[in-house]
Amino acid sequence: MHRRNLLRTSTRLLAGVVSALSATALAAGGASAAPNPLEGPAPVPRLELERYLGTWRQLAAVPQYFNLACARDTQANYALDAAGNIAVRNTCTTWTGTQNEINGTAVVNDRETGAQLHVSFPGVPTQDRLEGPTNYIVTALGPDYSWAVVTDPSRISGFVLARAASLDAEAWQQVRAAIVSAGQNPCLYLTSPTTGGDLRIVPLCAA
Repeated sequence: MHRRNLLRTSTRLLAGVVSALSATALAAGGASAAPNPLEGPAPVPRLELERYLGTWRQLAAVPQYFNLACARDTQANYALDAAGNIAVRNTCTTWTGTQNEINGTAVVNDRETGAQLHVSFPGVPTQDRLEGPTNYIVTALGPDYSWAVVTDPSRISGFVLARAASLDAEAWQQVRAAIVSAGQNPCLYLTSPTTGGDLRIVPLCAA
């Protein structure tokens, strides 16, 4: 019973954080609820897909409703599928210690940079179409592909991905600068508890 109450309390607290931060992000994005994608964050000049494939750990993110069940060790795995698109497998450990998994497909929309994609998940409302507008922009990359900053045209979402469970101080400084350059506030990002790394949930600007 105690564990169930703790889960409900944690979920309510995270839901409140998501609502508050989403409202702040919308306000920070300007008066338009749907800004022109051309005015959105700039992608990296060139994404080398072969180097980007593989497993990424989520070290920080702007909270999203679909992440409420995730307590720690949120990861994304990218691999080429038979059609030449990217097979997406997202996993995490839930608040009850079980594994959560969702599979989808990413299609490259921007052949010039390769860094703007449409990610879809079958059965998820508004995200179940294989092809569609860009909703995933790689806006910054570590020179050795050790970290990446991902957002969307409206800047509502944001993810700091890394190959390792942690980043050093210099890399974090580059990540925060990249978030600002993308037109976002690092304080809207919360650190994602990661085994072998930071286990806290705190604003990235205070981490």
